[in-house]
Amino acid sequence: MDSPRRLGLIVPSSNTTIETEIPRMLRHAGLDDNLTYHSSRAVLHNVDAESLDRMVAESDRCALELSDARVDVLVYACLVALMARGAGAHETVERHLAEVAAGNGGAVPVISSAGALVRTLAGMNAERIAIITPYMPPLTRLVADYLEASGFEVVDSLSLAVPDNVAVGRLDPAGLHAHAQRLKLDRADVLIASCCVQMPSLSALESLELELELPVISAATATTAELLDALGLPRRVPGAGSLLWASSDEDASTTAAR
Repeated sequence: MDSPRRLGLIVPSSNTTIETEIPRMLRHAGLDDNLTYHSSRAVLHNVDAESLDRMVAESDRCALELSDARVDVLVYACLVALMARGAGAHETVERHLAEVAAGNGGAVPVISSAGALVRTLAGMNAERIAIITPYMPPLTRLVADYLEASGFEVVDSLSLAVPDNVAVGRLDPAGLHAHAQRLKLDRADVLIASCCVQMPSLSALESLELELELPVISAATATTAELLDALGLPRRVPGAGSLLWASSDEDASTTAAR
């Protein structure tokens, strides 16, 4: 049996969801027995610009800790922390954390949930998107601005206005169906539900796609897609939506456009 692959996650201290949704997806893909998960946490309680900035400042320490474990891939799993820093921040942070890990003898691919979402939308040939976020409206506006600076038109957005990050992790994904009905989706190519790795959504994505007849992704499924790519594994995760039911980028864009 091959040696286990090690996945390193940098997460806010109050996050709980991404560390459950990624293993759940990989377990459904039949891969979990040969993967181990390792997290380093940066302090975050409330989701506001000042707190997010402090959290990003701790990312070097987190990358060093995880590179000590010689992980095979490093994931910066907080979307809004990077998007709040302005256009293109994911490229700068991914490059910097890769340098930090390499400098500690643990050179690995680095993925951020912010970068994964942008690249996934580009890979789907999306032009017009709608987003659901748990953030307060000013942060949702920053996320929309970031996505628009990346070349996508945000046709509508919904802020659930939950400032406490622990409370975000307790949101019921079943509520996404009602939230989606509040959006104007007639011009959207893709719905992002949710645009936050702490907001639970996995159990609702496939049924939302069927209900809306529209590709539905989340920050977590986009991150998982790139994680599978980095590990050289197929994007085949039953029950996670059309993005993760393809064995190649060509198949993924075709399936997602159903």
